[in-house]
Amino acid sequence: MTRRLIQLFAGLVLYGLSIALIVRADLGLDPWDVLNQGVFERFAGPAGISFGLVVNLIGMAVLLLWIPLRQRPGIGTVANVLVIGTVANFGLDWIPSDLGLPLRAGLLISGIVLNGVASGAYIGAGLGPGPRDGLMTGIVARTGWPVKWVRTAIELGVIAVGWLLGGSVGLGTVLYAVTIGPLVHVFLPLFTTRPKTAD
Repeated sequence: MTRRLIQLFAGLVLYGLSIALIVRADLGLDPWDVLNQGVFERFAGPAGISFGLVVNLIGMAVLLLWIPLRQRPGIGTVANVLVIGTVANFGLDWIPSDLGLPLRAGLLISGIVLNGVASGAYIGAGLGPGPRDGLMTGIVARTGWPVKWVRTAIELGVIAVGWLLGGSVGLGTVLYAVTIGPLVHVFLPLFTTRPKTAD
């Protein structure tokens, strides 16, 4: 359990940092951060609320959608809501925003790869899915619809709403969409914890 907790929080910290890298690249965000940025630009920023707090608050709002789906959060679910946005804020404070295109491209690629590593780590700890993953699995469990269609519909929906609110959609959004699945496919088995069995 100690190893799993360390892995969980390391993964969440790296995930928050990956968000900051992708935001500072300013070449298009992953689907949920398009929504986060749209809400930030339209409502939260003018009210003095930080981007990281928006990430956490939207995570909490998504968690409320678990109630009618009868999903049960784990330690990892709660930690996800509290840690990722907080770390993203620190990363945004630390990473400069006035970088040239080559450095921004490097931030984007680094952020996407780090996101894949972080996802493999925190999901592999097996202490509860993130709010967004739980929403997807909950809908699949309640409706019987295929995972690929539910995941696609959710992500297209949040991109559309986020873009309408002013979120950044671009090359980074496309690159994230086509690479994150293969990256998680590589890193998740490396980090998945399995119970020990007797010889």
